[in-house]
Amino acid sequence: MAFKQLTDKRVAVFFADGFEEVEAIAVVDLLFRAGIPCDMVSVSDNLAVTSSREVTVVADRTVADEGFDFDEYDMLVLPGGIPGMPNLKACEPLCDALVKHAADERGVAAICASPSILAELGILEGKRATANPHFQDVLVEHGALLEAGEKAVTDGNVITSQGMATATWFGLEIVKRYVPAEVVERVKEGIVLMD
Repeated sequence: MAFKQLTDKRVAVFFADGFEEVEAIAVVDLLFRAGIPCDMVSVSDNLAVTSSREVTVVADRTVADEGFDFDEYDMLVLPGGIPGMPNLKACEPLCDALVKHAADERGVAAICASPSILAELGILEGKRATANPHFQDVLVEHGALLEAGEKAVTDGNVITSQGMATATWFGLEIVKRYVPAEVVERVKEGIVLMD
């Protein structure tokens, strides 16, 4: 299937060693199907990134690339995984960009353990959100309005989700931000999503 671009907006999905494979790749796949430009971005200076289950993915870019600019992207997406989440959290330029994006009402999204990063950065205060059950207390401690049972939650410019099994719904919430409803429905049909 050839990529057919349907929007000028761009999304960055960030990869750190120890990432959760499905949470990252499902989002990239759904964006591709929906015609939304997406870059896989490594938070290290190495394009090759190894997941928590030792699957290696080659990213498109790194945050260390000359000329890399977070502002090129309308949305910044954080997969979960351990130690992927702590490795994302350790990337100061990424954390700074998340805060700036949120303040500018641009998109930020996180799944599994990674909504805790958004919470600790103050991005989820007063916002409806969810996360992996083991990290939901972090959201509450930082003022989020927890929606514990939801697969994916969108509140304004912020999207959160619970984990690998909810990655499809998470990706579709991102897709809905950029393309018409009929495109979303076509993507759902193409992946045989049954609600």
